[in-house]
Amino acid sequence: MSTPPSGGPAAPDHAKAARAVAPVICYPTSTLPQPDLALYTRARAAARKTGEEQVPPREARCIPVRAGQFLRISCPEGAQVGDLNLWNLANLSERFYSGKTRALHGTHLSVGDRMWSSFPHLRPLATVTADSLAWYGTDSFGGRVHDVIGTRCDPYTHHLLSGQDYHHCCHSNLTRALADWTGQGAEAAEPLVHDVLNVFMCTGFTADTGQYFMKATPARAGDYIELFAEIDLLAGLSACPGGDCGAEHSSDVAQCHPLLCEVFAPPAAALEGWQSPPVNGYDRSHGL
Repeated sequence: MSTPPSGGPAAPDHAKAARAVAPVICYPTSTLPQPDLALYTRARAAARKTGEEQVPPREARCIPVRAGQFLRISCPEGAQVGDLNLWNLANLSERFYSGKTRALHGTHLSVGDRMWSSFPHLRPLATVTADSLAWYGTDSFGGRVHDVIGTRCDPYTHHLLSGQDYHHCCHSNLTRALADWTGQGAEAAEPLVHDVLNVFMCTGFTADTGQYFMKATPARAGDYIELFAEIDLLAGLSACPGGDCGAEHSSDVAQCHPLLCEVFAPPAAALEGWQSPPVNGYDRSHGL
């Protein structure tokens, strides 16, 4: 037995061997349906802009994106992080499943990765088709961009940590935006707000304590990420109150900029042979 750390149990004789066991991937993705990125690239080249929505700092907006269209999210003025929700336009209970997306593709998304929907649907909602920050890779701290780790800044955690109310956290921003879109109140809209894709956010886990960290996004004016809508979507995007998220969030301290959502529609012929993915084929009997 080796000497234990302060207050902990002694390491057993097999500790070294246990730590040396190689990990295995929980969900190998070799059998996943693969997106036809070449088709999407050709379709995007033929697409024309059909709509846009500018998201003011510390606010959120919703915009519909039809199946086969492209959603481009960009920083028109300066470095800014965004929190993205996706819903099935015809059924808001089908929404982005951050946890399963993370389990399938990893902690951060880029070109070729897909945003999966919640149970029992579990199908691709969107595919990342372009990313101007793909060059960033992984930095010396383990930071990467576009994460599906963080849930979104929210007023409940903020109140827990500070004892104060703040109404422009991304959770509240998305709640107001969805309430405005649906014509419902906050009580109906809030349960539909879900864990996000943190667009442009640079994050990771500390090597010593394993804590979630953020650092200033490398995004600059003109940077963008593009998604291909696999089904009819409603996208909700919040311009995070943390601005570039280099210091803090959930306050009015950081310098913030707007975000821009643009929708591009290709001609039908450009997607010949493509179809929206069906809902998951599991029979839902659960062994009963």
